[in-house]
Amino acid sequence: MKGQLEQLKKEFVELVDKVASREALEELKTQFLGRKGKLSGLMKEMASLADGERKLVGAVANEVKEAIEAAFGEAEQKVSKASWSATAAKEWIDVTEPTFHARPHGTLHPVTQVQQELEELFTSMGFMVLDGPELESDYYNFTALNIPPSHPARDMQDTFYIEGKTGAAGKAGSEETGWVMRTHTSSFQVRAMREHGVPLRAIVPGRCFRNEATDARHEHTFHQLEGVVVGEGISFAHMKGVFQAVADHLYGKGTKIRLSPKFYPFVEPGVRGELECFLCKGKGCRVCKQSGWLEAMPGGMIHPNVLRQAGIDPEKYSGFAFGFGLTRLVMLKYGIDDIRHLESGDLRFLNQF
Repeated sequence: MKGQLEQLKKEFVELVDKVASREALEELKTQFLGRKGKLSGLMKEMASLADGERKLVGAVANEVKEAIEAAFGEAEQKVSKASWSATAAKEWIDVTEPTFHARPHGTLHPVTQVQQELEELFTSMGFMVLDGPELESDYYNFTALNIPPSHPARDMQDTFYIEGKTGAAGKAGSEETGWVMRTHTSSFQVRAMREHGVPLRAIVPGRCFRNEATDARHEHTFHQLEGVVVGEGISFAHMKGVFQAVADHLYGKGTKIRLSPKFYPFVEPGVRGELECFLCKGKGCRVCKQSGWLEAMPGGMIHPNVLRQAGIDPEKYSGFAFGFGLTRLVMLKYGIDDIRHLESGDLRFLNQF
């Protein structure tokens, strides 16, 4: 009996070393340790042995059972490890590899793209890029720009006035009690001239706000790019050259522009700079109001009164200023037929850029 038990242990150890799967291992365990297994069969035969021999054989049987269970445990760990290794090799993922389903990267807003493009152009021509406040005093937005209290531009139908905001520093130490959301970037003209003196070449890009109905060409919030040049001998020809340089840079050499007289209180003479309509190519459509042209580049020679507000002698110095409609320039560059798309926040539109 003892020899049979030792042979059983040896047989199990030999077989268990060859097992390569959990299923085969469980089957082998049942074959040797199950209720009807080989070890159970031998232990049942012990009942026919004498008491003394049964005790000795019982001890051997327990040792064999423990040895088989230990061998089974080791084999189980071995098979489990091999199974995990095979799974890992089969399902291995390189976490450093780029995914084909990555989140889309954000892009700059088309207005920002054109603004940066123009900033590069103007800095190459020696201009500074300045920044002005969007919440502006009545003085800098109107009074300093030769816009008297009776001017229609001060009407509440056109301007967002801010209630409860007082004590703005105004002209020469006085205080202005009126505050507005700036209606144009021209509000920074006098600030720039006071802070930097002459000669001066600067641009001021930024948002502007007007209380008006919206349509394909007008929005309550829009972007402008102000420019101011002051020095000795500055003429209208210099301004025209800047306008053409901008048109050529954004839309290609030979882009058609035209200048026609227009009144602005802070320039004299003033001009309306227009670009040929991108949709109808000058034939007339709803965007250009059948004119064939889009106004995007207003400007003129700085009014002597504005120079005086900045402490500059108009008898010695002259200059020009312009307030490009940045959103209008963007529409022209990208063929956008409705200005309202630019402030919509609609990703279906913005993702095209």
